[in-house]
Amino acid sequence: MAVTPLPLDEFDHRLLDLLQRNADATLAALGEAVGLSASAVQRRIKRYRGSGLLRQVAVLDANALATTTLATVWVTMERDTQRAHSAFRARVRAAPEVQQCYALAGDWNYLVILAATSVAHYREVAERLFVDEGNVRRYETRLVFDTVKQGLALPTRPPTAKRRR
Repeated sequence: MAVTPLPLDEFDHRLLDLLQRNADATLAALGEAVGLSASAVQRRIKRYRGSGLLRQVAVLDANALATTTLATVWVTMERDTQRAHSAFRARVRAAPEVQQCYALAGDWNYLVILAATSVAHYREVAERLFVDEGNVRRYETRLVFDTVKQGLALPTRPPTAKRRR
């Protein structure tokens, strides 16, 4: 799911930062904060959505649900072929329990973040994703005990250089 990067100006960077903090902010409040009219903000948001840069979803707090078991899973593929990787990627994309999946460099091919309703549910998901298809050589699971920090905000530009004195 490759998205062509949008050219962003200073208004875009500031607006995207604000939207990542509070997507419920009004167009007027966003415009006032970045120095644009509400209609200009609306046009920019429409452009972000149209390009695939921005989508809006509801984010639930796993700590507020008594039945959430989080797990990280490190995966190494049996066959390092495009077909094997494509099949694995399609499987994890289709699994609602998979929250995130990252292709890695090094000894492990993927890091998968799973959310299940129990350890038993996790085991069922692991069987379905990592065992049944036969193209996973090895996987290791680490259950998450506590969420120390969880965030979804992405930087839109590199940090500014610190001035030397």
